[in-house]
Amino acid sequence: MDRELYGREAVFQDSGLAARLTGLTPYRFTRTAYEHGDDPPVTVFTGGRGMGKTALLKQVRNAYKGATPLALLDCAHIEPPADHGPGWNPLTGALAELAGQLAPRGFASAPVEFPRLSLGLVAVASTGWSREDEEPARRDLQRLGPVLATVDAAKGAGATWVTKVLSKLAANFAEATAPMAGLLAEATVETVLEEVFGRSQRRSESWYGNYRNAGGRGTVGLQYLANDFEQGGRRRQEAESFLVGALVEDLYRAFTGLLRAGARSGRPVLLLDNAHEPLGRRLLEPILRDRAAGRRDRIVVLASSRVSDHEGMRRATRLRLPETARLAPCPRGTDVTSGILAVALTPLSPAHTQAAFDRHDPAARTPADLARGVHRLTGGRPLGVTLLGRTAGETPAELRPVLTPGALLDLTVELREDAPPVPVAPTLLGELLPGEHHGRLAVLAAAHDETSARLLAHTRLPGESPDGDMALEVRDRLRAEGWPESPEHFVADPLLRALLLHRLRFEDGEGPAGYATWRAVHETLHRHYDQESGLPYRLHHELALGRTQQAVTHLRVTFPRPDVEDWLGRLRFIASAPYPRTRGRSGPDPRRAVALGQRPPDRMPAGLDADTTELHLRLRRLLHAVWLLTDPLALPDGEVTEKLAFELRQLSGRHLTGNRPLWDAATHWPTDIRAWRELSLPPAREDGV
Repeated sequence: MDRELYGREAVFQDSGLAARLTGLTPYRFTRTAYEHGDDPPVTVFTGGRGMGKTALLKQVRNAYKGATPLALLDCAHIEPPADHGPGWNPLTGALAELAGQLAPRGFASAPVEFPRLSLGLVAVASTGWSREDEEPARRDLQRLGPVLATVDAAKGAGATWVTKVLSKLAANFAEATAPMAGLLAEATVETVLEEVFGRSQRRSESWYGNYRNAGGRGTVGLQYLANDFEQGGRRRQEAESFLVGALVEDLYRAFTGLLRAGARSGRPVLLLDNAHEPLGRRLLEPILRDRAAGRRDRIVVLASSRVSDHEGMRRATRLRLPETARLAPCPRGTDVTSGILAVALTPLSPAHTQAAFDRHDPAARTPADLARGVHRLTGGRPLGVTLLGRTAGETPAELRPVLTPGALLDLTVELREDAPPVPVAPTLLGELLPGEHHGRLAVLAAAHDETSARLLAHTRLPGESPDGDMALEVRDRLRAEGWPESPEHFVADPLLRALLLHRLRFEDGEGPAGYATWRAVHETLHRHYDQESGLPYRLHHELALGRTQQAVTHLRVTFPRPDVEDWLGRLRFIASAPYPRTRGRSGPDPRRAVALGQRPPDRMPAGLDADTTELHLRLRRLLHAVWLLTDPLALPDGEVTEKLAFELRQLSGRHLTGNRPLWDAATHWPTDIRAWRELSLPPAREDGV
């Protein structure tokens, strides 16, 4: 069953990118015009983890399956067979896998034969065989059965040809004084041609006459191919490129050979996930080079890459996904990489996020703002939206009305019917940062910059990075994964930072000994900053520890100063501290009661007169209002928003010189909150920053 994809209409609509590349509309397979004629670009969808690249390629597979030869390969996960010989590597394994997927007959497509690829794989498989042990040769040959079955299903799947190859190899071993890959390749290919290939198919051997120095002789070309593959290095790269060319040539012949007119429609489709991996480049570069040289293979290649500024895409045409809905020009230049169309996947819109939540909660029992809050937290990253939407839909009905983004992270979600529910936050974090040490990253997520991250690494994670500077190591790893950077946070992405801080908060469990790591990390950063220039940072971490009085006192003492915009910036920064939540807490957020003046402080600073006491309490309410309303794990509260505006207007009336910025904040900060923007500074700045 197809998974619902949101915000990807530019690919899947009837006149969308996929239809214009393949010549067929998705699902209905109506013929449509080709945008790029006989020279389609290699289309690479780019985006970080969780942006839906894999889901998009799988949807393309589902949309065209059976209508045209199609294969989907994950370049990051090619599993080596047990006890394979030196003729197997990820490239040859990938080519065999692609051929196996492309070959079968579909309800609207004829089967595809791969005679040229079969001969090339047979030739390189012979490298490394010895006369002492024929069992490795038998295993390697049997693994090629599915590829040879595309030439002749009965003969290729049988074992007769394997036995005859081994017999011929034994004779050659007996006669040769120094067996070489070329000699074994010749004997193997000769037997395969005799035993599996029909008369017309045997002519495919001549294609290898184009190999380097073969002089038009196919047998010699296959010998040289095997020798080069065995040598490794640059020679092996040449042999691998020729094998990719064999796959392409077989596909091309299947669509342009002696078939009756109209026997095939559309174009074959190669889907390569994680093409930024080395295997992806080894598959794509030969295709790009041949196309740059004028070869027109007509294959639709759709790939995904987590890295958008990859050297292999240096001259690519770059477009954002919505821009490709009607037209996706990709002018070919002199550089090989100009044959790439790099399409950046864009985040989901708030409307798409709402649609995802409506699908899982059709009765609308969750808070009206929950989907928008999740959009703010996730930045529209499809993985986060989908998982949190599903979690909301699985939450018991009586708990849905009080859900917040933070509450969703605390829950479990059932991803498979045959497996128990899994915790949401660790599952989402594992998808966004697979294979990482989340515990140490959680510690560094509390840092503001490289300096404070280095401090935490040295004090809280001694010995964790024997190779050098852990802060720089983690920074480079996040960069390599395509995560954004910011001068305000060491981990800049709001969703990733929230998940890591969730791990930091709850990894110790709760109860008397709980939150020890959270407290230690924020106490370390609190001590790190000095009492003057670093005071806002100290107060930021005091809030993260649940202590607010010093922050209120600082805001009160500095309030009369003339630079009110600086004061508002300090308020905004201090109140951006992560809230020390308690998991599974029911009822309203405790900050709400303080912001509305419903919970007086346990104690007040000594020596305050009535006017100063009133200012102190007002600033306490304001601080808690900003803290709650800007928290990405909470939901905005209309009553608290009105209270924030009221407090700022009252403060404007009592400031001697800075009444205008305070009045503007009272007017525009509620607008920013309702528009789900960061509080603007100066207030009313259009970009909301």
